[in-house]
Amino acid sequence: MDESTWKRHSNPWSVVTRSTVTPILVLALWSRVVFGWYSIILVIFGLIWMYVNPRIFSPPKSTNNWASKGVFGERVWVNRDKVPIPEKHRKVPNILSIASGIGFIFVIFGTYTLDILIVLFGFSLNLLGKLWFVDRMVWLYEDMKHLPEYGKFEY
Repeated sequence: MDESTWKRHSNPWSVVTRSTVTPILVLALWSRVVFGWYSIILVIFGLIWMYVNPRIFSPPKSTNNWASKGVFGERVWVNRDKVPIPEKHRKVPNILSIASGIGFIFVIFGTYTLDILIVLFGFSLNLLGKLWFVDRMVWLYEDMKHLPEYGKFEY
């Protein structure tokens, strides 16, 4: 993502609505029971929404909020090879990403087998991992915002 897209994605509405991607994809794939191959249209819609979401919202009026700081922390995390991050922030985000990914595997399996309990378990694990990851990114940003590279993010 370029600078403009990151600014737009720091809008809390972008962060919150981004969590709708997985449910949209689940509904789209589950709809194969009713719509057959036409459900691919809904899958395409879900994938387009995933791409468009961080780009359609305007930059926020203020970034002094949890969601925006989570996006800034994600930028710090992505840039960790160029600007080292503190040791305390190096392991947990990876663990949370793995947990979220495992949850998504359950979502896929549950959707394939049409087992709603597996889908709900997987989605819960997936969403919990993502939200906890964002929370860790807020902490990371707060610890790194004093650096010139990151001090300009918040307004």
